[in-house]
Amino acid sequence: MSTDAADAGRESRRSGMLIAAVRWMENLSDTQYAYLLLTPVFIIMGIVALYPLLRTFELSLYAVGTDLTTFTFVGIDNYVQVFTGGKDQFLPGSNTFLPASLTVDNLVNSALAVTIIFAVVSVFFETIIGLGQALVLDQDFYGRRWIRAAIIIPWAVPVVIQGIIFYLMFNSNVGFATPPLADLGLLAPTNTLNDPVSALFIILVADIWKTSAFMALLILAGLQSIDRGLYDVAKVSGATKFQQFKMITFPLILPTIGVAVLFRMVGAMRVYGIIDTVSSCAVVPSLSCMVVSTFNTRQGTSAAIAFITAAIIGLVVMVIILWQGEDAI
Repeated sequence: MSTDAADAGRESRRSGMLIAAVRWMENLSDTQYAYLLLTPVFIIMGIVALYPLLRTFELSLYAVGTDLTTFTFVGIDNYVQVFTGGKDQFLPGSNTFLPASLTVDNLVNSALAVTIIFAVVSVFFETIIGLGQALVLDQDFYGRRWIRAAIIIPWAVPVVIQGIIFYLMFNSNVGFATPPLADLGLLAPTNTLNDPVSALFIILVADIWKTSAFMALLILAGLQSIDRGLYDVAKVSGATKFQQFKMITFPLILPTIGVAVLFRMVGAMRVYGIIDTVSSCAVVPSLSCMVVSTFNTRQGTSAAIAFITAAIIGLVVMVIILWQGEDAI
């Protein structure tokens, strides 16, 4: 009897704790309950993302010997040297972290300038082209399903295959795309992929070709969520197509465009693969290229550039969120 009574007591305590937990959750506000459900996600993200970032910052505070076993604490000296040009000697080719001046030659040799130029230009044109594609695909016409599937193909092509395609297209010896563009003065006629300006132009075209489909799909999802009854009311009121786009379509898909720009801007700031496959990091530098090229010999420098890159991406994300508003993202 004593054993049965003890088991019953334990079961009663367990039931009481469960009931208390349920009642506690029932008394939570909607916001508190949402944060409670997101707690496991925060923990996982902290382990997966935050911990490596903190370890990268810790490594950036050390000077690592060439044998990769000697660590000397130098504080923020790696960051000072990166921004003052002291680490430029360890970057491939004649590349620098910051541009020496605002001339074209110095801009295309600067990892920071190339990354910003690539991100801004590629995302701008991808958004414009993607919006146009989404507006067409949102219409009802015969074969729309097949056109939608065809648009996805460039986005589905692996980066290595994409790089080889554009490498062969613009190779000055065997490529067919270089001569006409060289005649227009857009590309160098010879040694095209080793010319920084020409190579950056080709890489931008390659990225826009591939990722416009991604933008189109995201924007199309926003277009599909618009209530079609709004257009019927606008037509009855005598609104033109442009007025419908200005007053209905664009305001309602603006949050979707903001999310698409956010995703693409983060990806563009980390550009590496397309550069390495079409040309090389020595010709077209980027922040990610500098991280990879200095990792094996200068891990402290590599970690500092990596942390600077992460900080810039975080700043870009905050700016886009402030632009869109807290409720839009």
